[in-house]
Amino acid sequence: MTDQGMDQADRRVLYLVCCGSPVAKYVHTMVELAQADGWTVCVMTTPYGRRFVDVPKLETLTGFPVRSDYKQPDEPDVLPLPSAFVVAPATVNTVNKWAAGICDNVALGYLVEGYGLGIPTIVAPYSNRAHTAHPTFQESLQRLRAWGVTVLWDGDSAADHAPREGNAELFPWHLVLAALRDCFRVSDT
Repeated sequence: MTDQGMDQADRRVLYLVCCGSPVAKYVHTMVELAQADGWTVCVMTTPYGRRFVDVPKLETLTGFPVRSDYKQPDEPDVLPLPSAFVVAPATVNTVNKWAAGICDNVALGYLVEGYGLGIPTIVAPYSNRAHTAHPTFQESLQRLRAWGVTVLWDGDSAADHAPREGNAELFPWHLVLAALRDCFRVSDT
C-alpha cells in the first residue's frame, strides 16, 4: 500500500519545524534519523528558516513540500496530520513568539494549534548566549515546559554558545530523536 493510501492511524507523522539558524542546513540529518525510526516526516520552516535549508533535498527525502507559508484556501492539504512536532533548531525569536501564542507564520500556527490538540511536542533551541541570556527566553522555556512541551535545553551545551562561535555541525540530533522516542512512548500509554 502506498503512503498516500495508508490510514492516518497506521503511521507516525512528524512535523519537523526549522527556524533561521545555521543548524537548519543539517536538518536532513533529523529527517533521516526519524525515517529510519519509522516516522513519516514533513518539514516546515519559519520564513527565515527556509533560507537555511536545502528545499529540493528535503522534498526528495520526505516526498512532501517544505511548507513555509500557508497554502491557498482552495488548495488541498497534501500533508498528513501530525502525530508529533519537533522544533529544531529553535531560535529565541520562535520560542518567544510561540510561548506568547503568536501565529504570524505557518510554523507557529501549527505549533499553537498543536498545543490545543494535545500533540506531543519537543523543542531544541540553538542560539548564542547573548540571546539566550534574555529573561524573556528563559520565561518562555518555563512556560513551554509548564504546557507539557519537552524542552531540550540545559544552557550548557553546543546549542548555547558564544556569539559568532557556534558549530552547527555539533547539534545533538541523536538527543532530539531520543526525546521523540520517549515523548511518543509516553503519549501511547
